[in-house]
Amino acid sequence: MDTTVTMPKRLVVVLLDSLNRHLLGAYGSDEFETPNLDAFAASSVVFDNNYAGSLPCIPARHDLLCGALDFLWKPWGSIELWERPITYQLRKAGVVTKLVTDHPHLFEAGGENYHTDFAAWDYQRGHETDPWKTRPYDSSIGAPHHSGLHFAYDFSRSWLKEEEEFPGPKTMAAAAQWIDDSSSTHDRFFLLVDEFDPHEPFDTPEPYASMYDPGWEGPHLIWPPYAAAAIESGVLTPEQARQVRACYGAKLTMIDHWFGRLLAAIDRNGLADDTAVVVCTDHGHYLGEHDAFGKPAIPLYEPMSHTPLFVRWPGVGPRRVGALTTTVDLYATIADIFGVKASHRVHGASLIPLITGKATSVRDWALAGIWGREITILDGQRKYVRAPADANAPISIWSNRWSTMPIPALPDVRLPDPDARAVLDRMPGSTIPVLRQPLQAGDLLPFWAARTFTGNHLWHVASDPAESEDRAGGRDEAEMVDLLHEALRVVEAPVDHLERLGIS
Repeated sequence: MDTTVTMPKRLVVVLLDSLNRHLLGAYGSDEFETPNLDAFAASSVVFDNNYAGSLPCIPARHDLLCGALDFLWKPWGSIELWERPITYQLRKAGVVTKLVTDHPHLFEAGGENYHTDFAAWDYQRGHETDPWKTRPYDSSIGAPHHSGLHFAYDFSRSWLKEEEEFPGPKTMAAAAQWIDDSSSTHDRFFLLVDEFDPHEPFDTPEPYASMYDPGWEGPHLIWPPYAAAAIESGVLTPEQARQVRACYGAKLTMIDHWFGRLLAAIDRNGLADDTAVVVCTDHGHYLGEHDAFGKPAIPLYEPMSHTPLFVRWPGVGPRRVGALTTTVDLYATIADIFGVKASHRVHGASLIPLITGKATSVRDWALAGIWGREITILDGQRKYVRAPADANAPISIWSNRWSTMPIPALPDVRLPDPDARAVLDRMPGSTIPVLRQPLQAGDLLPFWAARTFTGNHLWHVASDPAESEDRAGGRDEAEMVDLLHEALRVVEAPVDHLERLGIS
């Protein structure tokens, strides 16, 4: 293929939250209708071996916007004092940056400064935990929640009357409007559409709501439980499990329709010749795979960690790439497109050599995980999940912006303040002092880290994508332990992890 492809002047990144790779037509599924995503993939470079890095929502956005793995140092949090997001570097280089989003976590404690270095940002209100309304609409009801707790969406949903008023459609429409109104006036721009759909609540109007489970009677189950062994333990009946999955499919099909509106705006404004368009996600969402629903505290199976990635690049025809890639590589790619460099330590590799065909690989391994849980390493063929050897300790939180995932329905559930054990230390690649809080067995840990573990796991995911044969304990495990040890050394991970995982 031609490797002298011209660098695009403009970039549109569409991040669809909780977008399940295995439910998209481009990856072989016909369960739900996604015609626009499928058509886009058919004109794009499709990455077959892309994986999440830091999970869940805000850590993944740190990977994307800061280019540095987050989960080895902290559970959830803002951009730190020693970091400059890609938007800061782009602004210095004269690139216009625009954020269009309905993602509520970007405007809560722990996520509140990811938007501030964009030249402009547009927040469409009303999704999930967004505290948008103080009361329900007079003549409507909200959306029932399985836990019995009050969620902000219970009020917000009652104000949504038409499809166009739902947060996802509003976000896509706003992004398309910005392209119509402003794209022609900017020689170089980076547009990030951070769309919270198809994340729960899986709430849609008709005809989507009944599209995939037409025989269901009663309120739709738009709030999935976060549960392992969900059917086995009785959290869901098989009928309820089918309904939850159908509601996800309804949300997926609805946002696919509005994604098509965004693509139409790009095309009618003549941007295709010099604009790269990326479709990605932060992670997947269990919908019955391994009898799990939501994002429970279990190993990172393929539905959660193996993520879709499509890149439509000017001058490059559609094809598939099998090289191992991960979220921090998108940061490096954005920096490469616009010719900027990071001012802090980063962990990604530009995907441009893969897109243009100049290279067949850009990395030998990738790390993935949630702070305080197992650490996962991939080599392109195998996935190894290493759990704590005994107690989930020692471990430290490194952050000058002490935070964890907020739960608005449970406002008193939060991390304790740093205590007398905290010390000042240094992050890799930085001279700025950072607060390091050591934690030991018995300390209160963030949400996922406080759950139990199932031991070490090793799957040959290239030949066993269903992860049906666990090969932990065999010869491969020793090789993967060595690779994990080396990867943690390369990224200068806290030595706590080596001790708690029993590989020091």
